[in-house]
Amino acid sequence: MARTKVFNEAEVLDRAMNLFWEKGYHATSAQDLVDGLGISRSSLYDTYGDKHSLFVMALKRYREERIDPVIQGVNSADDIEAYIRFIFEAVKEDALSESRSRGCFMVNSAVELGTVDRDVAAIANEIMKDTEDMITKAIEKGQQRGVFTKTHSASSLSRFIFNSLNGLRVTMKFDASKKMFEDIVNVCLASLKA
Repeated sequence: MARTKVFNEAEVLDRAMNLFWEKGYHATSAQDLVDGLGISRSSLYDTYGDKHSLFVMALKRYREERIDPVIQGVNSADDIEAYIRFIFEAVKEDALSESRSRGCFMVNSAVELGTVDRDVAAIANEIMKDTEDMITKAIEKGQQRGVFTKTHSASSLSRFIFNSLNGLRVTMKFDASKKMFEDIVNVCLASLKA
């Protein structure tokens, strides 16, 4: 007779996401996972497969929980400038969600594994493409409404904003000052203005 699972798989996956986010893939041992997730080694492997499979599931979970809601917000955004600021605020909140900055799980994962792990590279590339497309859509809306400049194409401006967001994600791991954050956001928004 099969044993009944006595843990919530989604909650355990969230704990795995946070553990990988905090420590990275390579620095997270199988024992770290057992201790951090509060389940036995056999339950870990029976439910999630190996460490790599769990990591890929955690990265997908991160996308569903943290990235997709921000991307989908562009469709209902009325104040486009406020929406772009919201994207920066979401990055700030995500990066500073713990007592010390963890940066962005997706960026951390892409830097650590993106050149050697096809699965991680594919997820990271998809997230980056979808995020850039969302920013382009937001900028196009702003250009149509006369809020953002048309001196550069929406895709060029989107790449600038996207690069600034990723740079901010990395910088906030080391310098999480409010002044630094506000300077970057204000200059980025000023560069979009008509």
